[in-house]
Amino acid sequence: AMLDPDRGLSLTIARVVQRLQGSSLHSQLERQARVSLHKPEIKLESLKEDIKDFLKTSGWEKKLQNAVYSELNVFPSPCHPAAPPEHIKEPLAYMRKAQGSWEKRILKSLNSMCTELNIPLAQKRPVNEQKELLNKWNEMGTDEPDLSLFRPVYAPKDFLEVLMNLRNPNYENGEQPSFRNHLGLIQVPLKVKDIPELKEDFSELGLNIGQLGIDDSAQVPPEFFENEHVRVGQKVLAEQDSAAAQQYVRQGCPTALRADLWALILNISNQPEDILYYEQLKSNVIQHDLLVDSLIYKDVKLTASNDDYYFVFEDYLYQVLLCFSRDTSVLEHFTYSSATPPKSYIRGKLGMEEYAVFYPPNGVIPFHGFSMYVAPLCFLYHEPSKLYQIFREMYVRFFFRLHSISSHPSGIVSLCLLFETLLQTHLPQLFYHLREIGAQPLRISFKWMVRAFSGYLATDQLLLLWDRILGYNSLEILAVLAAAVFAFRAVNLMEVTSLAAAEAVLADLSTLKVMPLLQIFLFATVT
Repeated sequence: AMLDPDRGLSLTIARVVQRLQGSSLHSQLERQARVSLHKPEIKLESLKEDIKDFLKTSGWEKKLQNAVYSELNVFPSPCHPAAPPEHIKEPLAYMRKAQGSWEKRILKSLNSMCTELNIPLAQKRPVNEQKELLNKWNEMGTDEPDLSLFRPVYAPKDFLEVLMNLRNPNYENGEQPSFRNHLGLIQVPLKVKDIPELKEDFSELGLNIGQLGIDDSAQVPPEFFENEHVRVGQKVLAEQDSAAAQQYVRQGCPTALRADLWALILNISNQPEDILYYEQLKSNVIQHDLLVDSLIYKDVKLTASNDDYYFVFEDYLYQVLLCFSRDTSVLEHFTYSSATPPKSYIRGKLGMEEYAVFYPPNGVIPFHGFSMYVAPLCFLYHEPSKLYQIFREMYVRFFFRLHSISSHPSGIVSLCLLFETLLQTHLPQLFYHLREIGAQPLRISFKWMVRAFSGYLATDQLLLLWDRILGYNSLEILAVLAAAVFAFRAVNLMEVTSLAAAEAVLADLSTLKVMPLLQIFLFATVT
């Protein structure tokens, strides 16, 4: 149920206040206010105003604004107060149910691996192993344990099969009129945007607007735009305003400023207490051995270690992902995710809630390719605790949506539907041709979208794409890019006669330039 705007606003304010009250920012503000009482410019008769002025001039008001902005970006707008909590997770019952049964399947796969290999989900490491791990913490990649028996719990193609079987039970055999002519693999009626709506949403990507990542814009000589854009970027950083940074990166980030701009948008400042928290996660990794550690290890070996761009970051990936699996603060994102963290029971206490623990502690079971969410960030951040916080924030804002079943516009189901609808509407001949030969386009593009194109594009291009994800606070651009890639290779694709041949045409995306593709598809397609 929709709320009237005033009621919605007051609920939002109440929630933000409640969330900030427990934060370290809150205690820092209190401390600053107390310190300011001793300053000569603070007068008793105008105490409240004077303290406000002090917080403004000393930069604390900005920090508070950024914290509020961050909350508003992450959490969904409030539901009706009477709405049950599962509606905040996912409003459609059939989606919740599908996500629930998918989770059961994942858990079953994990548990059967435990049984087969006779390995517990978690155990304390013997002291000598703890010492050894601590000593080689920065070179875990040199270790070659035998992981031949471990297999990924699932891969993107298993997940696609599940999404293809999704149906809305209220519509018997596709009777919804507007949807009957959708010939893609996704058969659920969600509203997705058309090109005119996307043009409006992504207006900053227009042909007459300066962009980083476009070499030969007719409007503006690129070096002129770049110099000016860098100057503005430095100003945005000096201002320390998250909202301004988010608007700025829609036209791309200068390489030298990207790490700081992303951190500002994500409101990550790497305070001493954040570094301490990371160290605590690390000591938890040292003390306890989890089955997911082997899954993480195997995933890095199967993906990033074989990647020309990312193999050098192997050690960083282990550190970040092992710490991530232990991080219980990640559990918070399940209030607005359709997913539910898996539970495990202490041996012999099955089904007794007081003996239940979340497993893994962060509630996220990694799948094949998961480490590729972290890999590109290693180019930007070289300090482990900062890299870690950036990744965690990217995950709870964006990446979780790429592997859970929901009706959210940035959720993977909507992205698949948006991709298919764009192709069917704007490249109907290509769409029908591929469908006829058994090469449904989504079978090829699904893995790109699930990984947010990480490992498929050249890194400089991937970072330009992720700039826009952050800038628009949305993953929809992934579906638009996937459709644009098909449009770009359409001539070759019209000649193929099998799925394998279509896959071969699209096997290597590493030479693609993201921004021209997006611009041509959005702004030069006849609609």
